[in-house]
Amino acid sequence: MGRLMALALIERGHRIDLYEAQGADGQGAAAKVAAAMLAPLAESAITELNVVKMGQHSLKRWPQILGKLNQPVFFQQAGTVIVWHRSDAPEARRFQGHMQKTHALLPTLSPAQMLDSVGIEALERELVPKFSSGLYLPHEGQLDNRELLTAMLHELEQAQARGQLTLHWHSAQELSSLEAWLHQKHKDEPWIIDCTGMGAKTHWSQLRGVRGEVLRLHAPDVHLSRPVRLIHPKYPIYIAPKENQIFVVGATEVESEDRSEVSVRSSLELMSAAYSVHPGFAEARVLEINTQLRPTLPDNLPQIQIGASKVIKINGLYRHGFLISPAVLDCALEWMDHQRTDLAQELGLSVIRS
Repeated sequence: MGRLMALALIERGHRIDLYEAQGADGQGAAAKVAAAMLAPLAESAITELNVVKMGQHSLKRWPQILGKLNQPVFFQQAGTVIVWHRSDAPEARRFQGHMQKTHALLPTLSPAQMLDSVGIEALERELVPKFSSGLYLPHEGQLDNRELLTAMLHELEQAQARGQLTLHWHSAQELSSLEAWLHQKHKDEPWIIDCTGMGAKTHWSQLRGVRGEVLRLHAPDVHLSRPVRLIHPKYPIYIAPKENQIFVVGATEVESEDRSEVSVRSSLELMSAAYSVHPGFAEARVLEINTQLRPTLPDNLPQIQIGASKVIKINGLYRHGFLISPAVLDCALEWMDHQRTDLAQELGLSVIRS
Protein backbone atom coordinates (compact mmCIF):
# COMPACT_ATOMS: atom_id res chain seq x y z
CA MET A 1 0.00 0.00 0.00
CA GLY A 2 2.83 2.38 0.86
CA ARG A 3 4.70 1.75 -2.39
CA LEU A 4 1.54 2.17 -4.46
CA MET A 5 0.78 5.42 -2.70
CA ALA A 6 4.31 6.78 -3.10
CA LEU A 7 4.38 6.04 -6.83
CA ALA A 8 0.97 7.61 -7.37
CA LEU A 9 2.02 10.78 -5.56
CA ILE A 10 5.30 11.01 -7.48
CA GLU A 11 3.29 10.77 -10.70
CA ARG A 12 1.25 13.73 -9.46
CA GLY A 13 4.41 15.78 -8.93
CA HIS A 14 4.77 15.52 -5.17
CA ARG A 15 8.16 15.36 -3.45
CA ILE A 16 8.24 12.26 -1.20
CA ASP A 17 10.13 11.02 1.85
CA LEU A 18 9.41 7.32 2.30
CA TYR A 19 10.19 5.79 5.70
CA GLU A 20 10.27 2.01 6.07
CA ALA A 21 10.95 0.14 9.31
CA GLN A 22 12.77 -2.65 7.50
CA GLY A 23 14.69 -3.00 4.25
CA ALA A 24 13.99 -2.66 0.57
CA ASP A 25 13.31 -6.38 0.12
CA GLY A 26 9.88 -6.27 1.78
CA GLN A 27 10.77 -8.67 4.56
CA GLY A 28 8.43 -8.25 7.52
CA ALA A 29 5.48 -7.25 5.32
CA ALA A 30 2.44 -9.40 4.62
CA ALA A 31 2.79 -8.34 0.96
CA LYS A 32 5.98 -10.40 0.66
CA VAL A 33 4.27 -13.62 1.77
CA ALA A 34 0.83 -13.27 0.16
CA ALA A 35 -0.48 -15.27 -2.79
CA ALA A 36 -1.80 -12.05 -4.42
CA MET A 37 -4.99 -13.53 -5.84
CA LEU A 38 -7.53 -11.11 -7.26
CA ALA A 39 -10.72 -13.06 -6.72
CA PRO A 40 -13.67 -10.91 -5.61
CA LEU A 41 -16.41 -13.49 -6.21
CA ALA A 42 -14.50 -16.33 -4.56
CA GLU A 43 -13.78 -14.14 -1.54
CA SER A 44 -17.45 -13.19 -1.28
CA ALA A 45 -18.10 -16.48 0.51
CA ILE A 46 -16.12 -15.22 3.50
CA THR A 47 -16.29 -11.43 3.33
CA GLU A 48 -18.62 -8.46 2.93
CA LEU A 49 -20.13 -7.03 -0.25
CA ASN A 50 -18.09 -3.82 -0.01
CA VAL A 51 -14.84 -5.82 -0.23
CA VAL A 52 -16.21 -7.51 -3.34
CA LYS A 53 -16.99 -4.08 -4.85
CA MET A 54 -13.49 -2.86 -4.04
CA GLY A 55 -12.06 -6.01 -5.59
CA GLN A 56 -14.09 -5.53 -8.76
CA HIS A 57 -12.85 -1.94 -9.04
CA SER A 58 -9.26 -3.02 -8.42
CA LEU A 59 -9.33 -5.76 -11.06
CA LYS A 60 -9.87 -3.04 -13.66
CA ARG A 61 -7.15 -0.87 -12.16
CA TRP A 62 -4.33 -3.40 -11.86
CA PRO A 63 -3.53 -3.53 -15.60
CA GLN A 64 -3.31 0.28 -15.62
CA ILE A 65 -0.98 0.29 -12.61
CA LEU A 66 1.23 -2.49 -13.97
CA GLY A 67 1.36 -0.84 -17.38
CA LYS A 68 3.21 2.14 -15.87
CA LEU A 69 6.02 0.00 -14.44
CA ASN A 70 9.22 -0.49 -16.42
CA GLN A 71 9.80 -4.04 -15.18
CA PRO A 72 7.40 -6.89 -16.08
CA VAL A 73 5.06 -8.31 -13.46
CA PHE A 74 3.25 -11.62 -13.94
CA PHE A 75 -0.48 -10.90 -14.14
CA GLN A 76 -3.28 -13.09 -15.40
CA GLN A 77 -7.05 -12.96 -15.48
CA ALA A 78 -7.90 -16.54 -16.43
CA GLY A 79 -10.47 -17.10 -13.68
CA THR A 80 -10.58 -19.39 -10.66
CA VAL A 81 -11.46 -23.09 -10.53
CA ILE A 82 -13.11 -24.41 -7.38
CA VAL A 83 -13.21 -28.15 -6.67
CA TRP A 84 -14.14 -30.38 -3.76
CA HIS A 85 -13.99 -33.97 -2.66
CA ARG A 86 -17.27 -35.86 -2.56
CA SER A 87 -17.45 -35.78 1.23
CA ASP A 88 -17.34 -31.98 1.14
CA ALA A 89 -20.24 -31.54 -1.31
CA PRO A 90 -22.53 -29.96 1.36
CA GLU A 91 -19.86 -27.35 2.10
CA ALA A 92 -19.51 -26.72 -1.64
CA ARG A 93 -23.25 -26.07 -1.91
CA ARG A 94 -23.02 -23.58 0.94
CA PHE A 95 -20.07 -21.87 -0.75
CA GLN A 96 -21.98 -21.70 -4.02
CA GLY A 97 -25.01 -20.26 -2.25
CA HIS A 98 -22.92 -17.39 -0.88
CA MET A 99 -21.66 -16.58 -4.37
CA GLN A 100 -25.16 -16.68 -5.83
CA LYS A 101 -26.31 -14.16 -3.22
CA THR A 102 -23.35 -11.94 -4.07
CA HIS A 103 -24.15 -12.09 -7.79
CA ALA A 104 -27.79 -11.21 -7.13
CA LEU A 105 -26.64 -8.09 -5.25
CA LEU A 106 -23.86 -7.27 -7.73
CA PRO A 107 -24.95 -8.56 -11.16
CA THR A 108 -22.01 -6.87 -12.91
CA LEU A 109 -19.86 -9.71 -11.57
CA SER A 110 -19.57 -12.70 -13.87
CA PRO A 111 -21.55 -15.56 -12.27
CA ALA A 112 -19.97 -18.84 -11.24
CA GLN A 113 -20.33 -21.59 -13.84
CA MET A 114 -21.01 -25.21 -12.90
CA LEU A 115 -18.45 -27.69 -14.22
CA ASP A 116 -18.77 -31.39 -14.88
CA SER A 117 -15.76 -33.59 -15.62
CA VAL A 118 -15.71 -32.43 -19.26
CA GLY A 119 -15.73 -28.80 -18.17
CA ILE A 120 -12.95 -29.35 -15.64
CA GLU A 121 -10.86 -31.17 -18.24
CA ALA A 122 -11.26 -28.27 -20.67
CA LEU A 123 -9.87 -25.84 -18.10
CA GLU A 124 -7.47 -27.91 -15.98
CA ARG A 125 -6.89 -31.29 -17.59
CA GLU A 126 -4.74 -32.61 -14.74
CA LEU A 127 -7.59 -32.29 -12.20
CA VAL A 128 -9.43 -35.12 -13.96
CA PRO A 129 -10.31 -37.86 -13.00
CA LYS A 130 -9.82 -36.86 -9.35
CA PHE A 131 -12.65 -34.30 -9.54
CA SER A 132 -15.87 -34.75 -11.51
CA SER A 133 -17.62 -31.52 -10.53
CA GLY A 134 -16.56 -27.99 -9.75
CA LEU A 135 -17.13 -24.29 -10.33
CA TYR A 136 -15.47 -21.83 -12.66
CA LEU A 137 -15.32 -18.13 -11.80
CA PRO A 138 -14.48 -16.24 -15.02
CA HIS A 139 -12.31 -13.12 -15.13
CA GLU A 140 -10.79 -13.50 -11.69
CA GLY A 141 -7.04 -13.05 -11.58
CA GLN A 142 -3.75 -13.04 -9.76
CA LEU A 143 -0.34 -11.40 -9.94
CA ASP A 144 3.15 -12.14 -8.71
CA ASN A 145 3.50 -10.16 -5.50
CA ARG A 146 7.28 -10.41 -5.36
CA GLU A 147 7.76 -9.27 -8.92
CA LEU A 148 5.43 -6.38 -8.14
CA LEU A 149 7.39 -5.34 -5.05
CA THR A 150 10.63 -5.49 -7.04
CA ALA A 151 9.19 -3.53 -9.96
CA MET A 152 7.83 -0.83 -7.65
CA LEU A 153 11.17 -0.66 -5.84
CA HIS A 154 12.88 -0.05 -9.20
CA GLU A 155 10.50 2.86 -9.88
CA LEU A 156 11.14 4.31 -6.42
CA GLU A 157 14.90 4.10 -6.87
CA GLN A 158 14.62 5.78 -10.27
CA ALA A 159 12.54 8.56 -8.69
CA GLN A 160 15.19 8.97 -6.00
CA ALA A 161 17.86 9.32 -8.70
CA ARG A 162 15.74 12.10 -10.27
CA GLY A 163 15.43 13.89 -6.94
CA GLN A 164 11.69 13.25 -6.52
CA LEU A 165 12.01 10.90 -3.58
CA THR A 166 14.21 10.09 -0.62
CA LEU A 167 14.13 6.49 0.61
CA HIS A 168 14.75 5.88 4.32
CA TRP A 169 15.20 2.14 4.84
CA HIS A 170 15.47 0.68 8.37
CA SER A 171 13.92 3.88 9.67
CA ALA A 172 10.97 3.06 11.90
CA GLN A 173 9.05 6.19 12.86
CA GLU A 174 6.53 6.94 15.57
CA LEU A 175 3.70 8.82 13.89
CA SER A 176 3.34 11.54 16.52
CA SER A 177 7.09 12.27 16.57
CA LEU A 178 7.31 12.29 12.79
CA GLU A 179 4.34 14.61 12.55
CA ALA A 180 5.85 17.09 15.01
CA TRP A 181 9.26 17.01 13.31
CA LEU A 182 7.89 17.47 9.78
CA HIS A 183 5.68 20.35 10.74
CA GLN A 184 8.62 22.04 12.42
CA LYS A 185 10.85 21.46 9.38
CA HIS A 186 8.39 22.56 6.68
CA LYS A 187 6.55 25.86 6.59
CA ASP A 188 4.00 24.39 4.20
CA GLU A 189 2.08 21.73 6.06
CA PRO A 190 3.04 18.37 4.46
CA TRP A 191 0.80 15.39 3.93
CA ILE A 192 1.65 12.43 6.16
CA ILE A 193 0.33 9.08 4.95
CA ASP A 194 0.62 6.15 7.34
CA CYS A 195 0.56 2.73 5.65
CA THR A 196 2.52 0.92 8.36
CA GLY A 197 0.22 -2.08 8.85
CA MET A 198 1.00 -3.79 12.14
CA GLY A 199 3.44 -0.99 12.91
CA ALA A 200 0.43 1.27 13.56
CA LYS A 201 -0.63 -0.60 16.71
CA THR A 202 0.84 2.09 18.96
CA HIS A 203 -1.71 4.63 17.72
CA TRP A 204 -4.51 2.39 16.37
CA SER A 205 -5.67 0.52 19.44
CA GLN A 206 -8.22 -1.70 17.68
CA LEU A 207 -5.71 -3.08 15.20
CA ARG A 208 -4.85 -6.76 15.57
CA GLY A 209 -2.83 -9.32 13.68
CA VAL A 210 -4.31 -12.44 12.10
CA ARG A 211 -1.66 -15.06 11.46
CA GLY A 212 -1.37 -16.66 8.06
CA GLU A 213 0.82 -19.56 6.96
CA VAL A 214 1.91 -20.09 3.35
CA LEU A 215 3.95 -22.66 1.41
CA ARG A 216 5.99 -21.97 -1.71
CA LEU A 217 6.58 -25.11 -3.74
CA HIS A 218 8.45 -25.94 -6.92
CA ALA A 219 6.43 -28.66 -8.65
CA PRO A 220 7.67 -29.53 -12.18
CA ASP A 221 5.10 -32.35 -12.40
CA VAL A 222 2.12 -30.05 -11.83
CA HIS A 223 0.64 -28.00 -14.65
CA LEU A 224 -2.17 -25.77 -13.46
CA SER A 225 -2.87 -22.64 -15.46
CA ARG A 226 -4.97 -20.66 -12.97
CA PRO A 227 -5.65 -20.51 -9.20
CA VAL A 228 -7.48 -23.54 -7.81
CA ARG A 229 -9.44 -23.51 -4.57
CA LEU A 230 -10.26 -26.67 -2.69
CA ILE A 231 -13.40 -26.58 -0.57
CA HIS A 232 -12.41 -27.76 2.88
CA PRO A 233 -14.53 -28.11 6.05
CA LYS A 234 -12.21 -25.78 7.99
CA TYR A 235 -11.25 -23.24 5.32
CA PRO A 236 -10.98 -22.94 1.52
CA ILE A 237 -7.43 -23.85 0.53
CA TYR A 238 -5.92 -22.10 -2.46
CA ILE A 239 -3.18 -23.15 -4.87
CA ALA A 240 -1.89 -20.23 -6.93
CA PRO A 241 0.42 -21.13 -9.83
CA LYS A 242 3.11 -18.56 -10.55
CA GLU A 243 5.71 -18.65 -13.31
CA ASN A 244 8.39 -21.37 -13.59
CA GLN A 245 6.30 -24.07 -11.85
CA ILE A 246 6.19 -22.19 -8.55
CA PHE A 247 3.00 -22.71 -6.53
CA VAL A 248 1.81 -20.74 -3.52
CA VAL A 249 -0.38 -22.79 -1.17
CA GLY A 250 -2.21 -21.31 1.78
CA ALA A 251 -5.44 -20.85 3.69
CA THR A 252 -4.81 -20.87 7.39
CA GLU A 253 -6.11 -18.06 9.57
CA VAL A 254 -5.20 -18.03 13.22
CA GLU A 255 -6.38 -15.35 15.65
CA SER A 256 -2.90 -14.84 17.00
CA GLU A 257 -0.06 -12.35 16.72
CA ASP A 258 2.51 -15.12 16.99
CA ARG A 259 5.13 -14.65 14.25
CA SER A 260 7.00 -17.86 15.00
CA GLU A 261 7.58 -20.61 12.46
CA VAL A 262 4.78 -22.64 10.89
CA SER A 263 3.40 -25.45 13.02
CA VAL A 264 3.68 -29.10 12.01
CA ARG A 265 -0.12 -29.37 11.91
CA SER A 266 -0.52 -26.45 9.51
CA SER A 267 2.30 -27.71 7.29
CA LEU A 268 0.74 -31.17 7.10
CA GLU A 269 -2.73 -29.77 6.37
CA LEU A 270 -1.49 -27.55 3.54
CA MET A 271 0.76 -30.21 2.01
CA SER A 272 -1.90 -32.91 2.29
CA ALA A 273 -4.49 -30.63 0.69
CA ALA A 274 -2.15 -29.81 -2.20
CA TYR A 275 -1.41 -33.52 -2.72
CA SER A 276 -5.12 -34.34 -2.61
CA VAL A 277 -5.68 -31.90 -5.49
CA HIS A 278 -2.78 -33.13 -7.62
CA PRO A 279 -0.52 -36.16 -6.99
CA GLY A 280 2.34 -34.32 -8.70
CA PHE A 281 2.82 -32.33 -5.51
CA ALA A 282 4.26 -35.49 -3.91
CA GLU A 283 7.60 -34.78 -5.59
CA ALA A 284 7.43 -31.00 -5.22
CA ARG A 285 10.27 -29.26 -3.43
CA VAL A 286 9.45 -27.03 -0.49
CA LEU A 287 11.10 -23.68 -1.22
CA GLU A 288 9.69 -21.74 1.72
CA ILE A 289 7.30 -22.09 4.64
CA ASN A 290 6.34 -18.62 5.77
CA THR A 291 4.21 -16.95 8.41
CA GLN A 292 3.05 -13.36 8.58
CA LEU A 293 0.40 -11.23 10.25
CA ARG A 294 -2.44 -9.60 8.36
CA PRO A 295 -3.30 -6.16 9.82
CA THR A 296 -6.96 -6.45 10.76
CA LEU A 297 -9.61 -4.24 12.38
CA PRO A 298 -12.53 -5.55 14.49
CA ASP A 299 -14.94 -5.80 11.54
CA ASN A 300 -12.26 -7.33 9.24
CA LEU A 301 -12.75 -4.39 6.85
CA PRO A 302 -10.33 -1.72 5.64
CA GLN A 303 -10.47 1.84 6.84
CA ILE A 304 -9.03 5.24 6.03
CA GLN A 305 -8.73 7.62 8.96
CA ILE A 306 -8.36 11.33 8.34
CA GLY A 307 -6.51 13.10 11.12
CA ALA A 308 -5.70 16.72 11.78
CA SER A 309 -2.83 18.42 9.94
CA LYS A 310 -3.12 16.45 6.69
CA VAL A 311 -2.60 13.03 8.25
CA ILE A 312 -4.11 10.03 6.43
CA LYS A 313 -3.95 6.57 8.00
CA ILE A 314 -4.71 3.51 5.86
CA ASN A 315 -5.02 0.10 7.47
CA GLY A 316 -7.04 -3.06 8.05
CA LEU A 317 -6.69 -4.59 4.58
CA TYR A 318 -6.67 -8.01 6.30
CA ARG A 319 -6.43 -10.90 3.80
CA HIS A 320 -7.56 -8.72 0.90
CA GLY A 321 -4.53 -6.47 0.43
CA PHE A 322 -3.78 -7.14 -3.23
CA LEU A 323 -7.46 -7.60 -4.04
CA ILE A 324 -8.51 -4.13 -2.85
CA SER A 325 -5.42 -1.91 -2.59
CA PRO A 326 -5.97 -0.04 -5.91
CA ALA A 327 -9.49 0.87 -4.76
CA VAL A 328 -8.19 2.07 -1.39
CA LEU A 329 -5.48 4.03 -3.20
CA ASP A 330 -7.99 5.76 -5.48
CA CYS A 331 -10.19 6.72 -2.54
CA ALA A 332 -7.26 8.19 -0.60
CA LEU A 333 -6.08 10.18 -3.62
CA GLU A 334 -9.60 11.50 -4.20
CA TRP A 335 -9.71 12.65 -0.59
CA MET A 336 -6.39 14.47 -0.98
CA ASP A 337 -7.75 16.25 -4.06
CA HIS A 338 -11.21 17.21 -2.79
CA GLN A 339 -11.38 16.53 0.99
CA ARG A 340 -14.16 14.10 0.17
CA THR A 341 -14.43 10.86 -1.75
CA ASP A 342 -17.54 9.83 -3.60
CA LEU A 343 -15.74 6.67 -4.71
CA ALA A 344 -15.42 5.49 -1.11
CA GLN A 345 -19.16 5.93 -0.63
CA GLU A 346 -19.84 4.02 -3.83
CA LEU A 347 -17.56 1.14 -2.83
CA GLY A 348 -18.48 1.11 0.86
CA LEU A 349 -14.98 1.93 2.11
CA SER A 350 -15.02 3.48 5.58
CA VAL A 351 -13.41 6.94 5.68
CA ILE A 352 -13.63 8.58 9.09
CA ARG A 353 -12.15 11.55 10.88
CA SER A 354 -10.01 10.48 13.82
